[in-house]
Amino acid sequence: MDETTRYRRALGTYATGVAVVTIAAEPNDSDVVALGMTINSFVSVSLEPRLILWCVDDASERGKLFALADVFAINVISDAQQGLADRCARRQSYRLTGSDAKAGPNAGSAPVVHDALARLSCRVHERHQMGDHLVIVGEVVDFEAHEGEGLTYFRGQYGRIEGS
Repeated sequence: MDETTRYRRALGTYATGVAVVTIAAEPNDSDVVALGMTINSFVSVSLEPRLILWCVDDASERGKLFALADVFAINVISDAQQGLADRCARRQSYRLTGSDAKAGPNAGSAPVVHDALARLSCRVHERHQMGDHLVIVGEVVDFEAHEGEGLTYFRGQYGRIEGS
């Protein structure tokens, strides 16, 4: 096993939640509401101001679209939405229709996923190139949360966390 594989396996021992980042679709995609990308690199940075960050791989072709977006939404996915997380993790399946997502809560905000456990609507605060990823820091301008069971990712497998 090479060093990179061993390192990835070590990182995989840290259980994370699963989220889908959404941005507006290209204007020429008439039936597409949003573009979505599954992530597990989402972190809260600050409560005041409300800042979060997530990372996008430089090698990701669709990641370039997300890296250029000035607004985005972090949608924390429930265990019932594992299929959506799988689809948005694949390169070919990141276009979301009205059955997956809807317009954001405010004019100029990114579309959001239906029935997500939580939604954080953000505008880009800063971008930082670090290693082979772009770190995107977003200022949370609107948010909401709902009850439900959370989807997790650990050692390459999905799991769930029961809510209280």
